[in-house]
Amino acid sequence: MEFWHNRILVLDFGSQYTQLIARRIREAQVYSQILPCTVPLATILAYRPQGIVLSGGPSSVYAKKAPSVPKELFDQGIPILGICYGMQLVTHLSGGEVTKSKHREYGRADLTIDDKSDLFKDIGKDGSTVVWMSHGDRIERMPPGFRSIAHTANSPIAAMKRDDRKRRIYCLQFHPEVVHTPDGTKILRNFVYEICGCKPTWTMQSYVDTAVQQIREQVGKERVICALSGGVDSSVAAALTHRAIGDQLTCIFVDNGLLRAGERDQVQKTLASQIHLNLRILDRTNQFLAGLKNVIDPERKRKIIGRQFIENFEEESRKLKGVKYLVQGTLYPDVIESVSFKGPSATIKTHHNVGGLPARMKLKLIEPLRELFKDEVRVLGKELGLPDEIVWRQPFPGPGLAIRVLGAVTKERLAILRAAESILDQEIRAAGLYREIWQSLAVLLPIRTVGVMGDQRTYEYVIAIRAVTSLDGMTADWAKIPNDVLGKMSNRIINEVKGVNRVVYDISSKPPATIEWE
Repeated sequence: MEFWHNRILVLDFGSQYTQLIARRIREAQVYSQILPCTVPLATILAYRPQGIVLSGGPSSVYAKKAPSVPKELFDQGIPILGICYGMQLVTHLSGGEVTKSKHREYGRADLTIDDKSDLFKDIGKDGSTVVWMSHGDRIERMPPGFRSIAHTANSPIAAMKRDDRKRRIYCLQFHPEVVHTPDGTKILRNFVYEICGCKPTWTMQSYVDTAVQQIREQVGKERVICALSGGVDSSVAAALTHRAIGDQLTCIFVDNGLLRAGERDQVQKTLASQIHLNLRILDRTNQFLAGLKNVIDPERKRKIIGRQFIENFEEESRKLKGVKYLVQGTLYPDVIESVSFKGPSATIKTHHNVGGLPARMKLKLIEPLRELFKDEVRVLGKELGLPDEIVWRQPFPGPGLAIRVLGAVTKERLAILRAAESILDQEIRAAGLYREIWQSLAVLLPIRTVGVMGDQRTYEYVIAIRAVTSLDGMTADWAKIPNDVLGKMSNRIINEVKGVNRVVYDISSKPPATIEWE
């Protein structure tokens, strides 16, 4: 339980990098937690944080309804780090002056360090380092008691601090959390270690010990069920819960006919045979395909699949008398989205396998991963002994291949797509790219194109290949797969998958495109 007492709070002012700040602190093995900047001071203090980070944000401190914090926060003796907007807010609330920059500073900048005593300890041997700027306002005059500790050519006050008996406040105009600031991780570690006095107690082993204890206390002797998809999140959640309560847990896997090649066998082999989960497999292929017959609209597909999934899950759970709890693989980004300063998202993962289950089934939730980011879930999976083929699986949508077959879903089209995706997966792995790519997939387009095979005219389907790199799936860039790898994929798909005569590669980023096509 020790890691809960080494807590850094990150107050969110709407920055696109807020999650990254928390992730970087956790990488230093210090527990960090994101709260909206609108929470009351009493709530902040109730967490008993050893330090507080004020994130960046898109607002100007002089704008109407600009996000803020109570001034009294600065008088609590808790070390504070203001980043970008956080720095400007500290300045504004403490009696300094913030003005519009004559030249908006965005991108790489050379930072000259004027004080290397604490925040910049062991940073920049020659007294300088590279940082990433992204701001339109600047500090014109520091508040009383503050002094500049670093500058750039465009920002005379690129970093400042007030370190006295009353206040320990440090501010940065740049973003230390992004990879474009090479020494940023060291700067954040200096804050949490040197200034806040935190210890590196946030480890997956400590998390396992705490989570197992909490699950046992929550469940007691009651029975628990888990909707298992075979993906990373549900598999790790199931394995962790099984570590805590053993055979009190029953996992239910629904084969809806929309899975990738060999997926059902892999789940059964790995999670039932190796991890020894109590697993029930339901073959509902015909039922799901009948429900999807002639359905083209992607949102209708999702709703039909979700409804049938729930119906099957309810039916099976009724056979298990005395079930009181449902395991769900909720991750920390899901929690953050629901409490972000920017407001709750209208819909969180509409394709989530167990969306809507708790309200309908009156089951109490067990969410053993709700404190973790995706990369931490993978580390936890390794800690629990899950094999690499589970831990490093790329994300797969809840509706499965139904939303990768554009247009009507049929057995014939699913078979074509399943074969193409299998080849794509094989070649991505053979090229050593599987872990570098966030998600790779094939899409069967609802059109046929003219081709020539064996001196004969063909009129067959098009397969689109999609591969992206990302940190969390919120934004993504198309993966720069080598041309020879793409060429081999295309040749194999066209030659080995009957019904396809053309392959294209999607080079759209998210935004504006999404990762999936439907």
